[in-house]
Amino acid sequence: MKRLLSLDALRGFDMFFIMGGAALISALCALFPDGSDSWLALQMKHARWDGFQQHDTIFPLFLFIAGISFPFSYAKSQSLGLSRKAQYGKIARRVCLLIVLGGVYNGILKLDFAHTRYLSVLGRIGLAWGIAATIRMNTKTVTRAFIATLLLVGYWLLIRFVPAPDYPDAGVYSMEGNIVGWVDRQIVPGRLYRDIFDPEGLLSTLPAIVTALLGMFTGDFVRRDEKTRLLGKPLTGGYKSLWMLLAAAAMLCAGLLWSLDFPINKSLWSSSFVLVAAAYSLGLFALFYWVIDVKGWKGWAHCFEIIGLNSITIYLLQRIVSLESANEYLLAGLAGKLSPEWGAVLLAAGYLAISWLLLAFLYRKKTFLKV
Repeated sequence: MKRLLSLDALRGFDMFFIMGGAALISALCALFPDGSDSWLALQMKHARWDGFQQHDTIFPLFLFIAGISFPFSYAKSQSLGLSRKAQYGKIARRVCLLIVLGGVYNGILKLDFAHTRYLSVLGRIGLAWGIAATIRMNTKTVTRAFIATLLLVGYWLLIRFVPAPDYPDAGVYSMEGNIVGWVDRQIVPGRLYRDIFDPEGLLSTLPAIVTALLGMFTGDFVRRDEKTRLLGKPLTGGYKSLWMLLAAAAMLCAGLLWSLDFPINKSLWSSSFVLVAAAYSLGLFALFYWVIDVKGWKGWAHCFEIIGLNSITIYLLQRIVSLESANEYLLAGLAGKLSPEWGAVLLAAGYLAISWLLLAFLYRKKTFLKV
């Protein structure tokens, strides 16, 4: 099966918000009275604890997309005659590389080990994806569904009935009182992101595995031959999109129902969050897949494809290289001639443009960081 342009475009759309899109939208909102506190502006930030905002979707969507990609890459490896042992080696190398890159992002090269944050976004992606990929290689669909359910239910019951021993009076779903943070406080060296809690904690990696598995279920479904019949109809691209939208709606309902007891919480990666974020991810993928790969309307997606093909590159570059300094060097003078609000818009747009032009240059040179 040919490479899905929709996957690269969706990954680019996801990273667009990290590489400056969210800041630009926030700056544009600030042009209007009380715009900084508007619904749209708040979507460009993470929920403080419980809740679900657009910015909370970026991480799980990226992991979901990584899950979708695996059945395609695994099938390609099989077609090339790669042994299972070699495939395990590929998975292990990718996991280790992502953990190392996560450490680099968090500043481990400063060699201040006592104050380094060892848990990371890239590390979670590596671990969750790697475990999910290993499960996908060794189990049937029904078994994988059972494992995913067991992880979500088991994680909920663990947090629900086992409070943090050092904060016995705090709620089990609070930042202080949850068992997830307690485990990290006991065994993780260095520092945690929020001193007493880390959103990329060890225990909360368990439900993140399900996020990757749900992506892999999606990849397996999309890979099905169009000659396959479902409820008596050929499984065409349009029909696949419809079924994915229906599955997204079902997960959304299940997640909202579950949230009545287990709140939607990205930091905890709660079971309800897994389902709601997966509903968003699957629904968005169904839309991109139908528009780009089924209908063939591809031109508009090229700007996102450029980002998506070097997503890890821009994520790391923004941390290591001061793109902000280049932006201020070029535009700070002009921004100073404008009102503070319009100056902020110009600087935000400039930063986004510099980031995109850098990726466009790499794209033109066919230079991609593949992990």
